[in-house]
Amino acid sequence: MFPMVFLKIADRILYQLLANSCYGAAMKVKDYGFFWKNSSLKSLSQSSIFPCVSKCSLDNRSSHTLVCDFHRTLLRSQSFVPYFMLVAFEGGSIFRAFLLLLACPLLWVLDYELKLRVMVFISFCGLRLTDMESVARAVLPKFYLENLNFLTYQVLASTGKKIVFTSIPRVMVEGFLKEYLSVDEVIGTELHTFSNYFTGLFSQSGMLVKHKALKEYFGEKLPDIGLGGPGFHDHHFISLCKEAYVVNKEEYGKSSAIMKSTILPREKYPKPLVFHDGRLAFLPTPLATLSMFMWFPLGTILALFRLTVGIFLPYNLALLLGTYSGVRVGLKVCISQEGPNSTKKQKHVLYVCSHRTLLDPVFLSTVLKKPLTAVTYSLSKMSEFIAPIKTVRLTRDRSQDGETMQKLLREGDLVVCPEGTTCREPYLLRFSSLFAELADEIVPVALNTHVSMFYGTTASGLKCLDPVFFLMNPTPIYQVHVLGKVPKYLTCACGKSSCEVANFIQRQLADALGFECTTLTRRDKYLMLAGNEGVVQQKKDNKRRKNPS
Repeated sequence: MFPMVFLKIADRILYQLLANSCYGAAMKVKDYGFFWKNSSLKSLSQSSIFPCVSKCSLDNRSSHTLVCDFHRTLLRSQSFVPYFMLVAFEGGSIFRAFLLLLACPLLWVLDYELKLRVMVFISFCGLRLTDMESVARAVLPKFYLENLNFLTYQVLASTGKKIVFTSIPRVMVEGFLKEYLSVDEVIGTELHTFSNYFTGLFSQSGMLVKHKALKEYFGEKLPDIGLGGPGFHDHHFISLCKEAYVVNKEEYGKSSAIMKSTILPREKYPKPLVFHDGRLAFLPTPLATLSMFMWFPLGTILALFRLTVGIFLPYNLALLLGTYSGVRVGLKVCISQEGPNSTKKQKHVLYVCSHRTLLDPVFLSTVLKKPLTAVTYSLSKMSEFIAPIKTVRLTRDRSQDGETMQKLLREGDLVVCPEGTTCREPYLLRFSSLFAELADEIVPVALNTHVSMFYGTTASGLKCLDPVFFLMNPTPIYQVHVLGKVPKYLTCACGKSSCEVANFIQRQLADALGFECTTLTRRDKYLMLAGNEGVVQQKKDNKRRKNPS
């Protein structure tokens, strides 16, 4: 049996991969040269018999049924390579992403179906179903929202029933479409699985053909509106609808105003993007991914240098060398008449910070040039070992944690992040009110960060690597704004409740940062991004209590 199977596989590879692909590449070159010489024919080939989506009326559409594609219609970008790269990098590993990058030159000469098969195999072969679910839930929605076409989204939102047909694997798009765009049905290419893993192959039905799937779904009934791209297959697809519109990129290019109108502003998002996960802070196009891999070795060395400088050197020298290495630190201090540097004797200060990365207390201690103690709910042993300041773990037992923090305040200045977890987006999570019960010398600190390549936070990865990834960025930025001390009449010492104090400081920090306050908590974040409540350490403690030996 083996020789026969081997011959069949060899025949398919030689015919499909080499013969068809070489022929396709030759035709691409031929067509490119022909149209280059005949520009009038080129413009004619790009014209469409269907009107542009900007011509579609939005009035009285609530009873209409809309069908459309995803990557060629709802997204501004026509390429879906970056989204497969996100699956390969965030769901798989850096080696899988590198293999997909190496395959990019080959993808250019392949036809559409073969290109999709190659990307699916590299990105999904051996990938666990749970890892793909995590990427679809926590990583992809951010990049989809940022690339959403505002014009097509308006048409989609104005209709009643929404159905998306796409040849892209359904698992990559279904969660986003149903959660953020309220799509009723997603019909896409199905992938073959074995046990809890993807095989990297299509299911028996093969790649979804949109116009055939539409006929099977609707039968004799025609959908009201169809949206598609300028290609022939999309024209065939939307021709089966009562009204048809195309998303024509060339037409957008004629007018910068129309081009800008396709960008969806954050305030227009169908659902606020508060939480997302993953290490990559950029859309991994092939060129951008190549730049990342070229930077990675140097970035690793640079991160280790910056860590060493921050741990072992004095504040002034650490700031100087850190700045020379590309770290940008901005400090703004607003000291009230009763501020921490007042001439009269003061108690130890409780610094209340917004939470962006694990390095928040370290940067605050460095820019203030004085030792601080930081309290945290969860910190890896590695992070605790290399921290240049004193760190103390809390237990999530309110009375016990209160006693611990009061003891630390009697010994020196203390830093607390009452959100309980980091948040990347311009939002502040609900503040725990425990800190307000412990001190009346409270100084809010508005912290913000900016990165260009890697995020220094994660909900499902190794948290001990968070500082390393943040410092691997070419020019990571930390902005520290020390606000004036909270007036005593606004603290618990003068009759305010702890919740009132916590809410007041949350609003004060949000105003300083230009962020929005929310009532979301640490538990909400981990349930969405990691599928758990983020209390692994508590589980370990429970086991220790049951087995004290």
